[in-house]
Amino acid sequence: MITVEHLTKCYGDFTAVSDLSFEIDEGHVYGFLGPNGAGKSTTMNIMTGCLSATEGCVRINGHDIFEEPEQAKRAIGYLPEQPPLYMNETPAEYLRFVGEAKGLKGRELQRQIEEVLRQAKIGHVKDRLISALSKGYRQRVGIAQALLGNPEVIILDEPTVGLDPIQIIEIRDLIRQLGENHTVILSSHILSEVQAICEKVLIISQGKLVAFDRPENLEKLLLASNGISFTAEASEEEIGEVLGGISHIAEWEIQVQEDGGTKVFARTESENVKDICRELFFAFADRKKAILEISSRKANLEDVFIELTEGESGVTEE
Repeated sequence: MITVEHLTKCYGDFTAVSDLSFEIDEGHVYGFLGPNGAGKSTTMNIMTGCLSATEGCVRINGHDIFEEPEQAKRAIGYLPEQPPLYMNETPAEYLRFVGEAKGLKGRELQRQIEEVLRQAKIGHVKDRLISALSKGYRQRVGIAQALLGNPEVIILDEPTVGLDPIQIIEIRDLIRQLGENHTVILSSHILSEVQAICEKVLIISQGKLVAFDRPENLEKLLLASNGISFTAEASEEEIGEVLGGISHIAEWEIQVQEDGGTKVFARTESENVKDICRELFFAFADRKKAILEISSRKANLEDVFIELTEGESGVTEE
């Protein structure tokens, strides 16, 4: 479907994208993550033919985006972070303009306009001026224009930025529906959003691909993916002896509190965190030492993102 090979983009001495390679298969919703300045928007603009590359190539259905732009772009629908809308037009007028620009004519143009209005659920506002629509509806108009021409790939750059919670839920539902018939590539700063709707995730850091897998598999990349936090009435030495005797405890941090308790955060590679908690409880009970509180947490996509992109300043331009 999409093949990116050794993609590089330089602005003078600054390298925004560095030797980036990956493949996108048909029929999935992909999340594209990275800190500000990581190169996400640059990569998306190159993939859609809006920006040239310094080196490398992008193929859409076998067509090189630079050497065969017309054939490649027919397979792509693109919503930039700032939708290119004409505020003095209605959605119906704007979509007709975009459809004609994509080569649609006559009955087929009208059929597709009606279809994307239905998909984006904006038929009831099609005759209002875009300037009078809420940001959420403007985003829907932007998505509708990306759907014209029935492209196989839909690329959405920050589609929920600036929306209220209800609008975000509505756009997420729309993206899920699009994923049933299109390959969708979604860029977002909202990690929970990507985790909720994306089947696979690409993480880019400093212009390089640092991870590409399903969210649940990425969580396992962490050296210590799960954590256990507890407070015990025991000395540091006693706690060290207990933890040293429990399998799958990778490392721990100890903080002595003023009330005499000792706060501990232990990391484990085991998926059976409850079993580790149970083993901890009985180990301290055998020593007649009380555990005052205990809780566990499982690593999520945010933990993976922070670990893989830690140290990136995010102050550079995309």
